[in-house]
Amino acid sequence: MDITRIAAGTDHDRRRFLAAAAVTATAVQLGMLSSADAQSAEPRLPATKPGANVSFAPLKQIEAGVLNVGYAEAGPASGPPVVLLHGWPYDIYSFVDVAPLLASSGYRVIIPYLRGYGTTSFLSNDTVRNGQPSAIASDTVALLDALKIEKAVLAGFDWGARTVNIVSSLWPERCKATVSVSGYLIGSQQAGKMPLPPKAELEWWYQFYFATERGRLGYEKYRRDFSKLIWQLGSPKWDFDDATFDRSAASFDNPDHVTIVIHNYRWRLGLAEGEPKYAELERRLADFPVIAVPTITLEGDANGAPHPEPSTYAKKFTGKYAHRTITGGIGHNLPQEAPGAFAQAVIDVAKF
Repeated sequence: MDITRIAAGTDHDRRRFLAAAAVTATAVQLGMLSSADAQSAEPRLPATKPGANVSFAPLKQIEAGVLNVGYAEAGPASGPPVVLLHGWPYDIYSFVDVAPLLASSGYRVIIPYLRGYGTTSFLSNDTVRNGQPSAIASDTVALLDALKIEKAVLAGFDWGARTVNIVSSLWPERCKATVSVSGYLIGSQQAGKMPLPPKAELEWWYQFYFATERGRLGYEKYRRDFSKLIWQLGSPKWDFDDATFDRSAASFDNPDHVTIVIHNYRWRLGLAEGEPKYAELERRLADFPVIAVPTITLEGDANGAPHPEPSTYAKKFTGKYAHRTITGGIGHNLPQEAPGAFAQAVIDVAKF
């Protein structure tokens, strides 16, 4: 396992790069570095200022499983595929600066709206508006099938990281490699019923709020104010502007958004039922399976959201693995706050 700390937005000049390359070459000859170390010393992506991009090419739609999925796409259609997965309360714009970096490196980048967000909709009014994690992971596999992608690099944060973990553990044949912000996030209803120390419980205040009817009504009425508060708490050093927030907040107007979000958090606490068709998947996930797919985990040095320490989950990744802590006041929305570091992790892990 390789554990490194990387400064977000660092621009390596030619002299520093040549010096680093010389040191790396010597170290590799002496057997001092792992393959992950050697890869991390390769030429870096150009420094990218967060917020440099504000839009995608026109979005696409495709029927996949129970959904009509809205997604952004960038890069050559023949390039190696990468699927980027967002969390709550975020959306595809978390990757608006990541996508062009990967596209310029030759990757085909797919960024879907999760169920309940943006232009993604259910094909049938009769489908249960289910937010349980295995359902969201199944959506990702269905999207790969619809796009005729046999195997892809998967990368995400928050709900997206959990989805990446689930797909790579249950469908490893569909994953070339993964990038997961905050590491191993697979859980279960049984685990969700276990009380935590008071300070840890406090960090999950919104989950308990959503468990009440008052919480559901409150999120319905104040979803933008609520989401902006979560952004501020999760990324206390990220000085995002109103335009940045508003671009993402528009996706929360999806008619199924509130129902999906509330169901997700109530399901975690065992307060809402899942669908029987996902029961076997949840049974397997309750055993907290290891992940053998090559993986890089990331963490921001200023993540204000609940997250595990890297040392607690490192052994859950049994394949080629590295962890990187991204410094510079980087919070929970890591790909939008440090797009260069996130994109570099995707490129590096694809070479593991």
